[in-house]
Amino acid sequence: MYDYLIYSRLKKFAGAKKTFHIPGHKNKGEFAAMFKGSELDVTELPYSDNLHDAKNVIAKAQSDIAEISGASKSYITTDGSSSGVLAMLYCASKRGNKIIVMRNSHKSVWNACRLFGLEPLIVQGAYTDGILTPPDCAIIEKLIANDGNIAGFLVTSPDYYGNIAPLGGYAEITKKYSRLLLVDEAHGAHLAFGGSENYAGKHADMWVDGAHKTLPSLTQGAVVNINNEELIPDAEDALSFFRTTSPSYPVMASVEYGYKFLANNPKYIQRATAAVDTFIQECKVFGNLPVRRTDDWTKLLIDFKPLGISPDVAAARLEKKGVYAEFSDGRFLLFYLSPMVDSGDMNLLKKKLLSVIANKKIKNTFTDKPEIPEADRSYSFQYALRKPCEYVPLENAEGKMCAKIAGLNPPCIPVVVTGEIISAAAIKTLSSAKNTFGLIDGSICVVKK
Repeated sequence: MYDYLIYSRLKKFAGAKKTFHIPGHKNKGEFAAMFKGSELDVTELPYSDNLHDAKNVIAKAQSDIAEISGASKSYITTDGSSSGVLAMLYCASKRGNKIIVMRNSHKSVWNACRLFGLEPLIVQGAYTDGILTPPDCAIIEKLIANDGNIAGFLVTSPDYYGNIAPLGGYAEITKKYSRLLLVDEAHGAHLAFGGSENYAGKHADMWVDGAHKTLPSLTQGAVVNINNEELIPDAEDALSFFRTTSPSYPVMASVEYGYKFLANNPKYIQRATAAVDTFIQECKVFGNLPVRRTDDWTKLLIDFKPLGISPDVAAARLEKKGVYAEFSDGRFLLFYLSPMVDSGDMNLLKKKLLSVIANKKIKNTFTDKPEIPEADRSYSFQYALRKPCEYVPLENAEGKMCAKIAGLNPPCIPVVVTGEIISAAAIKTLSSAKNTFGLIDGSICVVKK
């Protein structure tokens, strides 16, 4: 059994008078009443250890997380997975000026390429029912074999749609050519507890787990993991740049808790996966819910195309019933699960979903979303960044070169990437989206002619 070291230390000293250091709320007055648990919100004190020079409880907690994750070293971050992605690509930038990335990489990947002068070589697999799948290993080997400037391959796995990439196959290639395999596993921290041969910890040189996404941890809690010990000096440099110097102790404690709770209580994953399996079977037998089973059981997709119902309309109806999906992409509703769900949760979701799709008023509201074709990359990412740029109305941007990535949030992945020619399909997708990034008042940044 693992002990919750950081939490126990914070709790032990929670009653001490601590009014002469930050944070400014001092755990007093109305703030303390409104924000329960604020007595655990402290700074670097003699008893609490220091994330940037961990020697005590934080050091031991990180060592335990590494043991659970199967890593040589693990580092807690309270800045979300994005700080870990920056750290990985900082390490890559020391080993080449190009990096292979997947088309559906997170915004932080493109930001890191911009920061470190890396040229992203975009790869993508086929579309299946409108969902982009991981690229074949042959594509990766062809690129790496012909270009010694490629530092490695940064893979998103699992992605927002529950696709788990063939990391074992990718690892064979990157090892063969002495390149890095880096994995943005922000959506897959739970895979450390079994269930996939393509868990990043079995194959990657370095990977990032978003603890807060699928473990019982507070938002912004994540872990950077390393198996290739040659990366440790650069990784520690990078983390000193990108992690805040004022980390949240409650978030740190919750990251440690998330890993250790599931290590101590594996029954929760067994209970959750059984509940999801039952949900899927019952939807097939008793209901009319087209459930798409993914590689990752925590990503539950309902396909609304066969139902003839707009998932946006369905999501709005569900919200009135107190049920919130992770997002709608115009065809699927994604419900984001975790080891903390149980049969009661899944039965409630089934009941609410069935009541929504039974509503005749929302029949025939579905319209096909445009499939974004593989873009014309006439010029490189770095070339486009160096050119003068301007914002133009989105409706006038077709045929122009994108100067700054623009996409959907969630899942915070680009529709069009810097250096790509903006297509009519990309414009339609961005125009119809509820939440985007990279646009300002309906205008997109393009390279001046």
